[in-house]
Amino acid sequence: MPLHSKLAELPTPHTDLAHCRQTLSGGSRSFWVASQLLPPTLRNDACGLYAFCREADDLIDEGDDADAALVELHRRLDGIYGGEPQERTVDRVLQRIVTQHQLPRTLLEALLEGFAWDASGREYQTLSDVFAYGARVAGVVGVMMAVLMGVREPKALARAADLGVAMQLTNIARDVGEDARAGRLYLPRQLLKDAGIDAEAFLQSPAFSPELFSVIERLLIEADRLYKRSESGIALLPVGARPGIYAARLLYAEIGHALLKCGGNSVDKRAYIGMAGKARLVLSTPKWVTLNKVGLNEPALSECQYLLDAVKQAQTEQSTELHHNSLFRRIYRRMVWTLDLFAALEARQQAAAAGHGSALSEGHS
Repeated sequence: MPLHSKLAELPTPHTDLAHCRQTLSGGSRSFWVASQLLPPTLRNDACGLYAFCREADDLIDEGDDADAALVELHRRLDGIYGGEPQERTVDRVLQRIVTQHQLPRTLLEALLEGFAWDASGREYQTLSDVFAYGARVAGVVGVMMAVLMGVREPKALARAADLGVAMQLTNIARDVGEDARAGRLYLPRQLLKDAGIDAEAFLQSPAFSPELFSVIERLLIEADRLYKRSESGIALLPVGARPGIYAARLLYAEIGHALLKCGGNSVDKRAYIGMAGKARLVLSTPKWVTLNKVGLNEPALSECQYLLDAVKQAQTEQSTELHHNSLFRRIYRRMVWTLDLFAALEARQQAAAAGHGSALSEGHS
């Protein structure tokens, strides 16, 4: 193979990012459309973060051994946070993102825990259980995106987590039939029971009914509440990032609206938004200047609070480290100054002693 061909195959930050962008464009179309409204640097970081999330999800979901995949993913995080990423495109990109933005490892571990819940077939009995799952697979993504923007204000992070969980609730409502046919159930089993639906029987033979609609509708009502609450947090993001995040909020919420418009039947069909509908929503993003400010002071979902605590802890540790470094530098400078002073005093004393000795010799001569 010619040398120039070999050189062309060598990975560079540019080719690594190109790979991540390709992963995003072939994955979540709604997120891809929204990402085009983000500032270039943030768009690149979002692509890199999404590429790792997508690759981790695929390794666990589609591999032969989910437990082994999780062990390997944690090993990859060891390399990323240890400054020695594996020779993988997404690992190199993520290592740069982690270093540049001081992204707490707890956040990425939360994501892997959510994927592990998928692999283990975890059951979700209550709405709180579903929120806890949403916190790990989507709320944490909202928090990480905020950190990438340099935002660490707890109120803004709480609303970012709200947006992520709302998106996951929308996904769950949209994919009820698809998930059930794969043996998965994310609808709260207690809500199904209250509606007169046997969860195991539904998994064996998924069928749409008015009773099921009531459960799906409840999930979408909760999602809509969180979407509206998230807007106040979008107003705290950097100005250049607001249109893209607002677009994502509009696009995902519209999926839920489209589902309700078609009767809520997500067992036999999948609600989606055509490109014309997406374009219409994207064109409406200038409305972010009049974002709803209600809900900013609402506490974070209790299921998401530990994500905010992780960011706060990392910030405290970073500040402490900087303080210690600064303190060390001050002590070091003072030590050097003191040693220099002692050396100067000693030299002066020696000079004085030498001069005194010389004067005595002259007096005797």
